[in-house]
Amino acid sequence: MQELVLNQPVSTARSELVREAAQADARREFEERLAECGPLAFRVARGVLRNTADAEDVAQEALLRAYKSFHRLRDRSRFRGWLVRISFRVALDRLRSAKRREQRDTLWAKPEHLPPVASAEEIAASKQFQGHLDRALEELPEKLRLVLLLSAMDGYTIEEISSMMGVPLGTVKSRIFIARKKLAEKLRCHANTIKMR
Repeated sequence: MQELVLNQPVSTARSELVREAAQADARREFEERLAECGPLAFRVARGVLRNTADAEDVAQEALLRAYKSFHRLRDRSRFRGWLVRISFRVALDRLRSAKRREQRDTLWAKPEHLPPVASAEEIAASKQFQGHLDRALEELPEKLRLVLLLSAMDGYTIEEISSMMGVPLGTVKSRIFIARKKLAEKLRCHANTIKMR
């Protein structure tokens, strides 16, 4: 009795093996790079959202997006900066969504009276100042906000930020300078408005 054996064409079987080997190599490389840079996704999200639980969710989503798109990353040495940008964008999306939800909820729950006018010292120590700071940060262009968050909130050096983002040192320095200047202008305008009351 002879067994019936189905033979695949040799070229199809080889191409299948080559494809599987390439996928395994890409997965291994992603895992190695993730081991180096994985916590960075959480830190970036935490810097934007200032909420640990939301930052964990955002970091997971960013890592999943990075995994799904890893095959499209041409220069694998730029993985760190690429992951920072993905995390930053996902965190911004989450923040915008939360702001829209908050605005919608605020319209439904109108306050019965306005809070009393506070002095500049009281505002600096209050959540109101934090709200103005958050809005001022949101109004900054994305590239300025990212370098400011990485340097001021996460404590990265200019060299590290340059390496992560793949931009020259001078560009990072100028973006930090411009971001700080614009942020100071926005907060100064708010402080002047309060003094005039």
